[in-house]
Amino acid sequence: MNNKLKIAIIVRSTINKVVGGDSQQVVNTANELSKLGVHVDIILANEKIDYSKYDLLHLFNIIRPADHLIHIAKSKVPTVLSTIYLDYSRFDNHGRFGLQKKLFKIVGKDGAEFLKNNYRFFKKQDRLVSIEYLLGHRRAVKKIVSQAKLLLPNSRSEYSRLVSDYNISKPYHIVPNGINKQLFSTIPKVARIDNKVVCVGQIYGLKNQIGLIKAASLLNVDLTIIGKPPPNHTKYYNYCRKIASSKVKFHDFMVQEKLLEHCASSKVHALPSWFETTGLSSLEAGAMGCNLVVGSGGDTHDYFDGYASFCVADSISSIKAALETELNKPSDKNFRDIILDRYTWEKAAKETLIAYNKALNIE
Repeated sequence: MNNKLKIAIIVRSTINKVVGGDSQQVVNTANELSKLGVHVDIILANEKIDYSKYDLLHLFNIIRPADHLIHIAKSKVPTVLSTIYLDYSRFDNHGRFGLQKKLFKIVGKDGAEFLKNNYRFFKKQDRLVSIEYLLGHRRAVKKIVSQAKLLLPNSRSEYSRLVSDYNISKPYHIVPNGINKQLFSTIPKVARIDNKVVCVGQIYGLKNQIGLIKAASLLNVDLTIIGKPPPNHTKYYNYCRKIASSKVKFHDFMVQEKLLEHCASSKVHALPSWFETTGLSSLEAGAMGCNLVVGSGGDTHDYFDGYASFCVADSISSIKAALETELNKPSDKNFRDIILDRYTWEKAAKETLIAYNKALNIE
């Protein structure tokens, strides 16, 4: 039966324009599923779909429920949901400034996501695929979750948070995030620089590059920041460049193949985010033998406990202490072996196929 499975993976309309962790998860999972004999089509949420062609709809990103309401309403095909349930509330309430911070505190977590999504629709940065979404964010999330046959969180922590926040109970199957094993299996033969720190990721408040720049400035380290800002975050990016010393180098988004040497030549990869469901760049850097500094917000402990120094996003001293710990430790390649065994897209696809079979009651 597996060779005959036809899956429609439905994703946000901006997934190719604004590249994030979900972009990697979607593309790499689809590629590996194809190798397992599954027919997979990646379809933007705003595109028309002939649902009759598919055995299953695989929805991505529960914090963008406007992408999915119309599809669960129109289709009689079973659905599974990769939740990717980010929680911006701590960042919104403590990491932002000015009017946004005050407003998001007033409207709460669901209200803040509702405002953000509608702002993107208004600015034509995204498509309002489902008019029904305007009835409310929380309502939309609960409706989509209630109709999914199975949830596919990236960790048990992520599932527990969703259950707690929305007072739901739903069958689930954990699908850990991963790396491209073939690409990251060999570490480039470059010298590892003892005082070099690298940070890979979109440059905006949630990732907390400002905190990293300030902490790194207290240490004699060279910091390389790789990434670009999403829409609406250019002010944050410009401020990062403004406060950065000559020891901080910025590089635009680059393909993974080009990232290898940057990670292989760095002693530490630091991503002191306010929140991550995983932190894919931390996994990739770990596979390149980097020591890791990771933000404690979100689900990072499920992946990095025992293999990274954790820090608190709003504490420069905490970030500094974590950097010092990892800079002064020998390079630890033990975690690299665990990543290459446990956290790969090949493994993620196998777990995803198990979830599909569960949802369709296939033995």
